Amino acid sequence: MAVHAPLPPVEVLADRPAVIRLDGPPPADPAAWAAAHRTALRAALAAHGAVLVRGLGLADAAAVGRVGRELLEEVMDEREGFATRRRLAEGVYSSSEWPPDQPMCMHHELSYRREVPATLLFGCLTAPASGGITGVADSRTVLEALDPALVERFERTGWRLDRSYTDTVGVGREESFGAADRAGIDAYCARWGIGTAWLPGGDLRTRQRSAAVLRHPADGRRGWFNQIAFLNEWTLDPVVREYLTFEFGADGLPFNSRYGDGGAITEDTVLAINGVYEKHTLREPWRPGDLMVVDNLRMAHSREPYEGEREIAVVLGDPVRVPGPA
Repeated sequence: MAVHAPLPPVEVLADRPAVIRLDGPPPADPAAWAAAHRTALRAALAAHGAVLVRGLGLADAAAVGRVGRELLEEVMDEREGFATRRRLAEGVYSSSEWPPDQPMCMHHELSYRREVPATLLFGCLTAPASGGITGVADSRTVLEALDPALVERFERTGWRLDRSYTDTVGVGREESFGAADRAGIDAYCARWGIGTAWLPGGDLRTRQRSAAVLRHPADGRRGWFNQIAFLNEWTLDPVVREYLTFEFGADGLPFNSRYGDGGAITEDTVLAINGVYEKHTLREPWRPGDLMVVDNLRMAHSREPYEGEREIAVVLGDPVRVPGPA
């Protein structure tokens, strides 16, 4: 019979995510603690969108995986990731491999897919010497703060993600689609409504449209749910963008976002979206052993540049189907 223990008080401070502090030594078994507090922790997640549990004492990826299996209804395998991850344990991934001196802009994980993780778990195994914060921002607040004209166009047309798969740059086809051969990739893409174009040399380009605004299934509130300002050419380092454009052409970047009607997104638009995100970002530096639980349908997340070693174990869970563009 499951035990439903009360949580310590939830701290809610300006500019920070909700924090639950466990006083005293860490629990001997973090997974058992998670199981005992599952109901209360899920309620706190529903109330705040993201909750940082401090003092849980997560020591390795296996421990993060056990906690995930207690807190989540279902653990997911990642498909169509935009950057390479390492598998650390059963159902547990590394954070996306991204240059430590470059930020990862705000985004909702896998929000270009038709099936997305509703819940994310981040476990801090090694905190960086400086930086590396996983910021969060409420999509409902962001939507209200964006220019209504910008929102109207994206809500009317959706947004489009163009990707290019080569043997030299970006995520590999097998890692992305779970299939190595062309027939398997074509079947996967047909199932999920992804357009494909195979080039003479064997490279693959894909195209998919998604809604830019999502009504949360729990309360029906609308939020800015996408990766428009992250998976865009203007977020790439200028030197990298210039090299990739020279090498593969303007249509051959590893990823690029557009309006759903195919229109190009200007640098000013990307800066405007990220500027709104910045005003509404909640931050708390990592400490070893921390656990952050995030409602991926409500809260966008980011990763700031950092120095030193940083290891965050990630679990994706609670898959949910989301509607496509109108």
